[in-house]
Amino acid sequence: MRLIKEIAFAATLTLAAGFSIVTGHAHEVKIGDLEIIHPWSRQPLPAANAGAGFFVIENKGAADDRLVKATATISDNVQIHEMAMKDGVMEMKELTDGLVIPTGGTVELKPGSYHIMFVDLKEPPVEGTAFEGTLTFEKAGTVNVTYEVAAPNAGMN
Repeated sequence: MRLIKEIAFAATLTLAAGFSIVTGHAHEVKIGDLEIIHPWSRQPLPAANAGAGFFVIENKGAADDRLVKATATISDNVQIHEMAMKDGVMEMKELTDGLVIPTGGTVELKPGSYHIMFVDLKEPPVEGTAFEGTLTFEKAGTVNVTYEVAAPNAGMN
C-alpha cells in the first residue's frame, strides 16, 4: 500500500512539473483589445551599451491603436524603433509618432524590423533572466510586461 502511495505521489509531482513547464512558456499580456505575446530581449554582446525588446501585438478591436511609449528597468532611455533597408543599407530610426497597430492586424517586433530600443543600459540583461517594462498605447492605456532574456544570437536566423 505504501508503494502505491509513493508511486501516486511521484506521478502527481511529475504531472505538476509538466504543467508548470508548459504554462511557464505562456507569456502573454492583454490590455483592452490588444494582446502582447512573448516579450523578450537578448543578452547584448560584451561592450554593447544598448539592447532591444521584441514581441507580437495583436489588435482584436474595431479601431487602430498606436504604441506611443515604452519603459524598462534596465534603461532610462527607451525608444520605439524601426530597422529597414534603404538603398542597400540597413537604417535604424526612432518612430517618434509611435507604431500603429491596425484594426484586426498583427505587428511583430523582431530583429531587423520594428523593436524597442534600450539605450544607455544601466546593466546589461543576462541570458536566462528577465526584466520589467511598460508599454503605453494611445487608446488601450499602459500595461506592464516582463521581457525574458535569450542568448545574444537569438532571433538571428
